[in-house]
Amino acid sequence: MSKTSPEQNKDLVIKAFDTLFNQRDYEAAERLWSDKYIQHSAHIEPGRDGLFNLVGSIPSSLRYEHGLVMAHGDYVMLHGRFSGMGLPANWIVVDIVRVENGLLAEHWDVIQDEATQESSKSGLPMFGAFFPA
Repeated sequence: MSKTSPEQNKDLVIKAFDTLFNQRDYEAAERLWSDKYIQHSAHIEPGRDGLFNLVGSIPSSLRYEHGLVMAHGDYVMLHGRFSGMGLPANWIVVDIVRVENGLLAEHWDVIQDEATQESSKSGLPMFGAFFPA
């Protein structure tokens, strides 16, 4: 049985993502990610060290923005944008995180390149209210 509420889990995951991706505060991030962290992403080496090493290899211009955040029990799902990575397109990502004992314990993701207004068949942005500049 979970010791934290879905709202507490949402707040924890948002704080953890901001701490690691935007602030690049690895010492604080170590207190938010389990040392037994399980990584399911095809883009990231195993464990917490794999994630931290990946973030460290990306330009300091990296930014993460979250949009929709949903929680069910110990699982939190975020719809977000990763920008400033030095890639041709931003990434729009759905991250699913399992929280255990107040720490990020497990992670899955689905990643898409962000469509431009010209390439969007729907004519609508994939994240937020506006297309990226």
